[in-house]
Amino acid sequence: MFFVDTLEFEGLGNRSYLAGGPRAAVAVDPPRDIDQVIAAAAKRGVRIAYVAETHVHNDYITGGPELARVTGASYLVPAAAHVSFARTPVADGDTVTVDEGLVLRALATPGHTPHHTSYVLEEDGRGAAAFTGGSLLIGTVGRPDLVEPRLTEELARAQHASAHRLADELDDEVPVLPTHGFGSFCSSSQAEGDATTIGRERTANDALTRDVDTFVAEMLAGLDDVPAYYAHMGPANAAGPAPVDLTPAGRADAGEIAARLAAGEWVVDLRSRTAFAEGHVAGSFNFEGDGKLATYLAWLIPWGKPVTLLADTPERIADAQRELARVGIDRPAAAATGDPAAWIREGERLASFPRARFADLAEVRGRGEEVVVLDVRRDSERAAGHVEGAVHVPVHELYGRLDEVPSGTVWVHCAGGMRAAIAASLLDAAGRAVVAVDDGFDAAREAGLTVTRP
Repeated sequence: MFFVDTLEFEGLGNRSYLAGGPRAAVAVDPPRDIDQVIAAAAKRGVRIAYVAETHVHNDYITGGPELARVTGASYLVPAAAHVSFARTPVADGDTVTVDEGLVLRALATPGHTPHHTSYVLEEDGRGAAAFTGGSLLIGTVGRPDLVEPRLTEELARAQHASAHRLADELDDEVPVLPTHGFGSFCSSSQAEGDATTIGRERTANDALTRDVDTFVAEMLAGLDDVPAYYAHMGPANAAGPAPVDLTPAGRADAGEIAARLAAGEWVVDLRSRTAFAEGHVAGSFNFEGDGKLATYLAWLIPWGKPVTLLADTPERIADAQRELARVGIDRPAAAATGDPAAWIREGERLASFPRARFADLAEVRGRGEEVVVLDVRRDSERAAGHVEGAVHVPVHELYGRLDEVPSGTVWVHCAGGMRAAIAASLLDAAGRAVVAVDDGFDAAREAGLTVTRP
């Protein structure tokens, strides 16, 4: 009998897998913090014999080289991937024996990248599971535009062909186990559900239900923004990432926090948006530890800028440090925990700003008050409808476009509140009067605000 254990990384919207038999296993697309994979193998009582990458990742730093080194496993990487480290190159049709009766077969599935490779786990000669990486996802496929703009259409067509190859070669009951598609921006569209099979994808996946021209046209038209930090992930993975360092950062007192802010460094408060709005260090930014911390902080921060983390507990700092290391933000410059009053110097006061609902915005507008409404959602979200008169600057562009926000009190909103809180903190740090709308966008129309399309 074989097993497949799933390791979920909700912050990035990705999964890794450990699969094998009674004695040995393969780790597929491991995260940079490899201790979780090692712990999963120890719980199973198996040796990690192979580490397999489906592709050179664009959205996170891999732990593959380090996991292979620590465990002595063979490191399987697509032969066509341009990398600078020692590995076992695999090409289409290559096989390795994971355990008795368990074989891992490489299946070339270009599209997400030119070298993308899926792996089929076969038990006694029959397909038992397909690790599809960024190829066939749940109801969609991995996006083809992360490698090189000139290759995007060619790779989109390759995605269509690769999806059909998987469907043609595998039985309906074979589970499809992708790396992306659970919130990752590597997915060409957001998937629904968290489990699927080849049979289900035959009837539900656009790549398998539409002709290639229609599929390519629709997918390319629907591609969303690419997080800025993706530009750094591929080169880091191709070079071979350094081992992760999760030792605690040095403790910062109020004087050091102030000095780091004065030096232009980022001080990031991980507390809830409610707590931040009520009282925070002036000049700090709010990225909730429970939100998509790695995605949005890595997207907005100037790459390489030192970051100091603030949180209510050391555990929150440790969790954030682990998550940020997955996207190459290593070793916080410093950290502080506890009561925010201890984060400011004597004689200083915590900053704050109000929070509101769309109903409050409708009331203010109804009284004829002039306010600036700032929509920080992505272009694709705004296209479905926006509050009439709202200024639009996506949150991931706001830090560099603060001067485009008109003067006056800014009521900032997104789709649910998290990104509005980030944006409100950026505006507050820049000295703007701001109100954070902490509400679902559906409530805008219900509150009587006019919602229009571009």
